[in-house]
Amino acid sequence: MYTFLLVVGLVVGIAYIYHSVVVKGKRCKSKAKLHGKTVIVTGSNTGIGKMTALDLARRGARVILACRSKQRAEAALADIKRESGSNEVVFMQLDLGSLKSVRSFAETFLKTEPRLDLLINNAGIYMPGTTEDGLGMMFGVNHIGPFLLTNLLLDRLKECGPSRVVNVSSIGHNFGTIDFNCLSTHKELGVGNSATDVFNIYTNSKLCNVLFTHELAKRLQGTNVTCYTLHPGAINSELFRDVSKVFMILMKPFLMFFFKDTVAGSQTTLHCALQEGLEPLSGCYFSNSTVRNLYPKARDSAVAKKLWEVSESLSGLSS
Repeated sequence: MYTFLLVVGLVVGIAYIYHSVVVKGKRCKSKAKLHGKTVIVTGSNTGIGKMTALDLARRGARVILACRSKQRAEAALADIKRESGSNEVVFMQLDLGSLKSVRSFAETFLKTEPRLDLLINNAGIYMPGTTEDGLGMMFGVNHIGPFLLTNLLLDRLKECGPSRVVNVSSIGHNFGTIDFNCLSTHKELGVGNSATDVFNIYTNSKLCNVLFTHELAKRLQGTNVTCYTLHPGAINSELFRDVSKVFMILMKPFLMFFFKDTVAGSQTTLHCALQEGLEPLSGCYFSNSTVRNLYPKARDSAVAKKLWEVSESLSGLSS
């Protein structure tokens, strides 16, 4: 009996250490205050986006919650104001699946807000479908929408520099590919609705985030704007809210133990947004608040440039 209890205690101890060190990961160490700074966080009504916005509000920033759902955003707005003690938090509607909405958001923001110091492209979805513009849903929301938004706001970012763009990607980008023939034919990163097809399309969209950041960094050389992309960790959040409810119920114990909570999941985003001295690392990819090496396909300059040009065309920037 003593041996059994000893083994159980050892297993529990190892599990606790694993969860505390490996799962929770590093915390953002920056003590930066952001009074007088303005920040946009997309998808900030839930999950790591909400925790990111809360942290930035606590630091004194004027935080714009750029979200699709007015109801969910207003609830998050009330939470963030209450928990941060700041009234410098506002909601502006943004549907990244609609190019019209992205342009309207940018136009309204530029007319009403004199500064932009930090743009965090956090929003992302994991679901099949098609946007109102005829793009694949994940391609449109996870890449084209943020691509267009960033480009429409770049001049303001340059005016207010030093400023940063942070693109939330995923380790899933390692499984991604960019099929330009599929993009040309279907305006999508893949076809099919099976679980495997959906996963592949999602990872392809996350590879787009990394390649976009790679090319953006090149185009920003000589300016006072830098950009970074990251894997936030495996997060117990609402990203997969549109998949099977039975599957999510079965996965809940696993998610609670092996996945980061949303506070831990926001730390690498905050590191890229706030950590002093990151400017020489513009264009780099981070995980657990640390620069990581990329596979060749994720730093292929020719593919990144071609994706940028295709994205300009599909978003209407080049017309």
